[in-house]
Amino acid sequence: MNPRKPFSRKERKHKINSDVRFPQVRLVGQGEPRLMSSWEASKLAESMQMDLILINENQDPPIVRIDDYNKFIYAQEKAEKEKKKNAVKNEIREIQLSCEIADNDLITKSKKAQEFLEDGDKVKCVIMLKGRQKAMPERGELVMLRFAEVLGEVGSPESMPALEGSRWIMTLKPKSKKK
Repeated sequence: MNPRKPFSRKERKHKINSDVRFPQVRLVGQGEPRLMSSWEASKLAESMQMDLILINENQDPPIVRIDDYNKFIYAQEKAEKEKKKNAVKNEIREIQLSCEIADNDLITKSKKAQEFLEDGDKVKCVIMLKGRQKAMPERGELVMLRFAEVLGEVGSPESMPALEGSRWIMTLKPKSKKK
């Protein structure tokens, strides 16, 4: 037996040339959009030594374009890459605090959180309540509010401190930069 797979044709994203069969199509990309039969559009593309590409078959009449298919696909992939590159990537960074955090430790943690906020990331502050700390959970809330106050210039609370089980959680978002 031959272990190699048989040659298979790569699936296309669009119908091209003889696969485009409609009584009437709208040809775009060549000056004014115009209506014609798909057979006429196919002959026109053939005379220009290009491909007839079906852009949108859900329109009435379906939209086609005359272009070199490989160049068309390359331009689409390039546009998608550019779109992904320019997309805003919001990350949520987490900072652990404690109920008995000293002032200098709070300032150190706030400097790290400030770096995250300046980079455009959100900061999730978490305080785990352990043992006897669960008897006075409001101390954790005070630490959270003090932390938010220290970061008031670069970030604002997206959600106020919330007690979930034995954890205080608060999310800070970066303030918009004014130009």
